[in-house]
Amino acid sequence: MNEPLVSIITPCFNASETLGRTVVSIMEQTFMDWELLLVDDCSSDDTCKKAEAFSAKDSRIKLIRQPQNGGAARARNAGIDLAKGRYIAFLDADDSWHPEKLQRQLALMQRNQWPLSFTSYTRVTEDGAILNQVGVPETVTYRQLLKTNVIGCSTAMYDTARVGKVHMPDMRRRQDFGLWLRILKIIPKGYGINGEPLTVYRVMEKSLSSNKGESATYNWHLYRREEDLSLIMSCYYFANYALRGALRSKLPALAKLLGWLHEPIIK
Repeated sequence: MNEPLVSIITPCFNASETLGRTVVSIMEQTFMDWELLLVDDCSSDDTCKKAEAFSAKDSRIKLIRQPQNGGAARARNAGIDLAKGRYIAFLDADDSWHPEKLQRQLALMQRNQWPLSFTSYTRVTEDGAILNQVGVPETVTYRQLLKTNVIGCSTAMYDTARVGKVHMPDMRRRQDFGLWLRILKIIPKGYGINGEPLTVYRVMEKSLSSNKGESATYNWHLYRREEDLSLIMSCYYFANYALRGALRSKLPALAKLLGWLHEPIIK
């Protein structure tokens, strides 16, 4: 059998309530040459049972069981290791895609030889009510991304033929941010796709900004330990990260005036 062109990696942990919607959005893609790797991180609910049911219906869907709970980074890295597709895409178990997401994104990547791309997206509540739409810049470099993460994990796709299989740093949070930085050390820039949002990011109550302090800690860890930035440079980029976050949440009008409002709030 021919290998799939795209491997989609979905880490799962107690995702029973949302997994169905996520998987159906993949099965309804107009582009069909994909495999879906559902990587269960030792769920205690019936996530695995639901994943197995999808796998029984569609041979493109595979369940991978982690031997112990290790967090989203290890789950995604396990999927990357087993991925057979040239292109690797990510979709979290509480998010979903527009039916033409893969088709449109892949066409642009192939036509323009983009090694990394990401899309605009819509933020919704747990009940599906629209909060806002988040646009993305046309391009982003390593230094630009250090200031603020403009790449939503469930929107991103990279080309292993251009950059190889790149793994996420082993962090409980901000691991996707770390992956994009690793890729942008290999290539000059990543490419944003605006227009109609192609991804729906569901803002879950448990992942709301009550964890902002923890996210800030991991951001600092990313600068200092993973990126090995000097103290001065880490302070500079962390100040940018903190200021832009404050502008988005407290001063939307000013943020828009400065051209920063389009940058996403990453969970």
